[in-house]
Amino acid sequence: MFTDQLDSFIARYAEVTELMSDPDVINDNQRFRAISKEEADLRPKVETFSHYKNVIQEIEDTEELLAESSDDEMTELAKEELKELKEERESLEEEIKRLMIPSDPNDDKNIIMEIRGAAGGDEAQLFAGDLYEMYSRYATNQGWRVEVVESSSNDIGGFKEITLQIQGDNVYSKLKFESGAHRVQRVPDTESQGRVHTSTATVGVMPELEDIDFDLDDSDIRVDIFRASGAGGQHVNKTSSAVRLTHEPTGIVVSMQDQRSQQQNREKAMMILRSRVYEKIASEQQNEYDSQRKNLVGTGDRSERIRTYNYPQNRVTDHRIGLTIQKLDRIMTGELDEIVDALLLADQANKLEELND
Repeated sequence: MFTDQLDSFIARYAEVTELMSDPDVINDNQRFRAISKEEADLRPKVETFSHYKNVIQEIEDTEELLAESSDDEMTELAKEELKELKEERESLEEEIKRLMIPSDPNDDKNIIMEIRGAAGGDEAQLFAGDLYEMYSRYATNQGWRVEVVESSSNDIGGFKEITLQIQGDNVYSKLKFESGAHRVQRVPDTESQGRVHTSTATVGVMPELEDIDFDLDDSDIRVDIFRASGAGGQHVNKTSSAVRLTHEPTGIVVSMQDQRSQQQNREKAMMILRSRVYEKIASEQQNEYDSQRKNLVGTGDRSERIRTYNYPQNRVTDHRIGLTIQKLDRIMTGELDEIVDALLLADQANKLEELND
């Protein structure tokens, strides 16, 4: 059933392990990191595949023994062993199918998260602030580090928009399904008659990429330098430290002035620009794929409504997978594991179904 794939994975794993001891690879940090990542990805596959091949061989040996045996007691033992081996084979075949699901190359990456108040004015911006707190607390629970890269706040404690850099182990794998429109239903503090209002905020999650992952052509980027404004000390109005990068093929613009030097602003702006351009290209490719086969958990488009937070009923509903949880109060304090795990399982089940088609 899996013989060709088994042999190709095992052969490649042998090549990779040999490369990891090659001095030329060891001295090339980027290449060694890429090879180490591939080895870690291949190892569980090869171990499972090797076990599977051993079980197949044991089944063949046991069947041969049964065919030749004339001893009743030996025959009964062989039949029982054969039954257990076949059950193990079925279990391993399911595990192999799961392991053969193509992994997302960005799963182990840090992320850039952008949260914006959308429909609903001040209430939408307050909700954007609530989402920022929710994700920040979840990140803290995971042992990740959160840094605010840039933000634009309003006068009542919310955010018109806020951009975060979240760093840690497998951040993208857990938060990649958070992109989309998040809807809140609650009574705003400014509502004198106690009526429930509906507002939205959008979330965008992009993997933080390096040059080795996704390179931008410098000739495609226009760089403008200007004086920063606002908080940041006396230097902001005396030096041209703010940076605006424009990726001319896509029209994507990133401005950065929150850092203390032009070089720091440029580095942060380039990091965000690279992620945004990658997201645009990846989104176009995903849309093309989805026109043929719909992704169960959505396209990741920011306009797609993915979740509703109903405060009067203490309820959260993820519309993509039909999940409803009656503990909004805990979710808003960062207890997102139940939602994150359900989305990951739904995505894995969808991919398994495609693999079986």
